[in-house]
Formats: sequence, C-alpha cells, structure tokens
Amino acid sequence: MSARRLRVGVAGLGRGFTLMLPTLQRDPRIELVACADPREAARRKFAADFGARAYPSAEELCGDAGVEVLYVATPHQYHAAHACLAAANGKHLLIEKPMALTLKECRAMIAAARKAQVQLLVGHSHSFDAPVRRARAIIASGAVGRVRMINAFYYTDFLYRPRRPEELVTDAGGGVLFNQASHQIDVVCYLAGGNARRVRAMTGAWDAARPTEGAYSAMLAFDGGTFASLTYSGCAHFDSDELRGWVGEGGQQKDPARYGAARRTLAAALDAQSEARMKSDANYGGDAYQANERPAAAHAHFGEVIISCDRADLRPVPGGVMVYGDDGQRLEAVPLRDAPRAEVIDELYAAVVDGRPPVHGGEWAQAIIEVCLAMRRSAQSGKEIPLRNQTALRAH
Repeated sequence: MSARRLRVGVAGLGRGFTLMLPTLQRDPRIELVACADPREAARRKFAADFGARAYPSAEELCGDAGVEVLYVATPHQYHAAHACLAAANGKHLLIEKPMALTLKECRAMIAAARKAQVQLLVGHSHSFDAPVRRARAIIASGAVGRVRMINAFYYTDFLYRPRRPEELVTDAGGGVLFNQASHQIDVVCYLAGGNARRVRAMTGAWDAARPTEGAYSAMLAFDGGTFASLTYSGCAHFDSDELRGWVGEGGQQKDPARYGAARRTLAAALDAQSEARMKSDANYGGDAYQANERPAAAHAHFGEVIISCDRADLRPVPGGVMVYGDDGQRLEAVPLRDAPRAEVIDELYAAVVDGRPPVHGGEWAQAIIEVCLAMRRSAQSGKEIPLRNQTALRAH
C-alpha cells in the first residue's frame, strides 16, 4: 500500500524553494497543490508545472482549504507572520531556515502552532545531511565515547552573489549571521547534543558597498564541557570545497575552472535594482531559471566538520563519515537516496502523519536563532554572551 501524500502549499517561489524543488518533485509522499508569489510569471509556471492553484499573496494561500502543509519560503522577515497565519488556518508548517529574526517571533510561532495543534518543522538546515546524521548516530551509540571538541569551517563567496537590497541589511535578515550561521550552528549543536550555554564571537563587515556581516568566528560552549569553534567566510577568494574534491554544498560536482564566477556576475550589475533582478531571474519562474535535472554526485554538506571524541575523530565527507580510531581509519559509507534532502520529508511526514514530535521543531530552531543573535551581541560588545533558550537534542 502506497503512503498517502501530503498536500503542500508553497509561500514564496524564490531561492529557498528553487533549491528545495527537486526534493518536493521527486519524493512520492509530496503533492504540490498551491503556491503564492508576487511574481506573475512564477505563479503561471507553478500552475502549469503542477496543475496547482496559484495566489498573489500568502494570505490567500493560507485560506486554501486544500492545503495541508504550508512550506514557508518567503523572505526571512515574513516567516513569523506567515507561519502564525497558516497555523491559525490549521496548516502544518515547514519553515525555511532561519526560523525568524527575533526570539519574540520564534515564541509567537511556537505558541501559534501549539494553539492550533499543528506540527512545526524548520528546514532545510544542514544537520539533515545524511553524513552528519550518521556521525550523530555513531556518537549516540557510545562507540567513540563523549564528544569533546568540534571544529567547523567553510569558505565561500556567499556575500558576492546577487542579492536583494534587504539581504545586505542585518536587521532585515541579511548577511551571514542569519543565512549561514544558522546552518553551521545547527550542525554543531546537533552533533554536540544541544544545550549550548555561552558564546563568544567576532564578525567581519569589511565592504562598505555590502554593509552587513560577511564573516565570523565563534566559540560555543555546551553542557558537560564540550566546546566548538565555528568559522565562516562569505567574503572568501579561497573556496573550501576544494578540500572536498570540488563537491559543492548541494552535493553537485563543481568545475574549478569557474573560479570567480560570482564576482564576475556581480560586476555586471549596474545598481541595486539590476542586482536584485539578477537574483530573481535565476530563481523559479525567472528568465534565467534552469531546472536542476542532474542527480547529486555526493551528499550535501556545509564545509569541513571534525568531531573529536574520546576514542576517535569523526569527519563527515561526501560519501559518508570517516572514522579515525586508535588502530586505523575507515569510511562508514552512506548511500545516496533517490530524492535529495529526503530526510526533511521523512521528519515532516513522521510529524504530520504519525504525530511524532520533530527533531527540528520550534524549540530547537529557536535555540539556533538565539545563538545567531548572541554572536552578533558578542561581536558588538566584546563579551561572552550566556544562552538561556537552549534545548537538548530530541532522540530519533
């Protein structure tokens, strides 16, 4: 007997949806039934591609009785309002990271989902990646002892890809603290088991033409003495995917000959409006949109991560997890699945159909946002910031 399909509506057909689309198309548990987007061309394409209903506003979409789950992929600053409205209309929630921009918004979203008795899941974030999950399973088994230290770093040209104006304003959710730190913090907290307690950070905003944080380094301390170092540069000229055999963040094989392509593309933008058009044109329904039909060459990732445990070091890699033990090293291979990011749908489906509380639920995602905000405060004040809204990782 085939699994029943979740009737999914999509609020926002921009970059998040464009990246998630292969998952939503290929997973047999998903039926795309409706969308909302202000761009008429994107709405027309969605309606034609999926035989679905299309609305110009998220408010109209939330009123669609045929939508069971709302995937909130609107710009970050609208996540809270759209999630709360969807919950009030009885929709389960899959929210693109970051969950929201303030703890107040996070609390409102959690409360709205609880009141409506709907499930709330935040993702895709990179702790869903299969090698990261396998590393966590190895840790949870007790085979390698306690996690003592985690080192995570990633160097990209993130800040020099075409952006909308608000994506260069931190208070509007721009820069790397909301967009990229939310991934890296999520991975590190997942591997450490949650319950971070304090953070100290420094950030870099080095380009007056792109006045938001483009880089950071942070130290994060957890219950039990585990600590982690996190470094991310979105201003880099070095591409650390070189260290992963040129496997990109989404698992695709990269061409080293395209070095510098983002900066060359950005140089062609005449002003902020033309830069925003560049981004819009590359997204679903845009003039330059190209569907990603190629299967991933390897697992998705978020840079290098090394987990130091009592009896081994673990390193998620494109094909699985390298385990460096006392007497040798080995690869614990993790096979690719038919649909990329299928782990997101696993967790969503289990929550909606089976009533199983999600690992990446509201409280977990709120804890990640607290660390993002605390990193900014630490960089501004030069002080270590205590964390008060953390939670332990839910077993799964």
